[in-house]
Amino acid sequence: MLALKLTRAAIILGLALLTLFANPRRPAAQEKPDYFAVVQQRLVTDGFRPEAVAQIYGRPEVFLEADGVSRFFVHSEAKLNYDQFTTPESIQKARAYMQEYRVSLDNAEKAYGVDPRVITAILLVESRLGTVSGNRSCLNILSTLAALSDPEMREAFWRIIPDERRISRAHYDERVQKRAEWGYRELKAFLRYTEREQIDPTGITGSYAGAVGFAQFMPTSIMAYAVDGDSDGGVDLRTHADAIASIANYLKRHGWQPAISREKAEKVVHTYNPSSYYVNAILKIADLLKG
Repeated sequence: MLALKLTRAAIILGLALLTLFANPRRPAAQEKPDYFAVVQQRLVTDGFRPEAVAQIYGRPEVFLEADGVSRFFVHSEAKLNYDQFTTPESIQKARAYMQEYRVSLDNAEKAYGVDPRVITAILLVESRLGTVSGNRSCLNILSTLAALSDPEMREAFWRIIPDERRISRAHYDERVQKRAEWGYRELKAFLRYTEREQIDPTGITGSYAGAVGFAQFMPTSIMAYAVDGDSDGGVDLRTHADAIASIANYLKRHGWQPAISREKAEKVVHTYNPSSYYVNAILKIADLLKG
C-alpha cells in the first residue's frame, strides 16, 4: 500500500510524537504551541480568557500525552479482569472501607437513598477504594484528544501508534473525530471545574481517558453530578466524602430508588459505565457485601 503524502509540518509532528512515546513524561515546551494552538483558539472563542489559556498552556507541565491517548483508542471493557474484585481479599477490603467511611456512606444513603454497598462496589472497581485513580495529567490527556480534531495531527498520530495498540485504519478514522470532539467537550468542562474550585488544572491526575478522582468521573459528570459531601464548601473527588456523595447523587439522578428492583438497578448502573461486564461486577460485589 502506498504511503499517504504528508506535509512537512505533519512529518515533523510525527517525529516529535515518536519522541514522546519514548519519553511520554518529558515536556517539549518549544513544540507545545504547534500542538495546542488550535485548541487554545477554540477555548478563547468559547469564552475562556485569552491570558488564562495562554498561562495554562505555557506551563512546562503541559505537553502532548501521546502514550496515554493511544491506550484510550484500544480500550476494551471485555478484556478487563473484573473477577479480581470479587475475591475474598477484595471483599474484605471493601467491608473494611465501609466500616471506616460508615458516616459518609450513611449520610449518602439518607440524602440520596442509594445502597452503601453499591457505592462501595463502584469505588472498589473504579479506584480500588481510592488507592488507584490514575497518574496521568487530565489536562494533557484531554488537550491531546482535543488536538486530534486537526487533520494533520490525526494523520501523524496514526503513524506512531505502537503495533501492540494498533487498530484498523478504518476503525481509527471512524473513532478519532468523535473522540476528538468528545475530548474537547470534556476539556472545557475540566477547565471550568478547576476554575470554579480554584484548583490548579496541571495538578489533577487521572486515567488515560481523563477520568478524575476516586469515583472516576469525567469532567462533564463532575459539573453535572458531583457534590460537596463533607460540607467544606468545595467539590473534590479526591476526597472520600465527596466521592461517596457524588456517586450517590449520580445514581439517584439516573433513577436509583430505595428497594429498587434488580432489573432497574442494572439499568441505572449501566449509565455509570455502559458495559454489561461492569454492571454484573458491581452488583455481584454488592451482593457479596451483604453476606
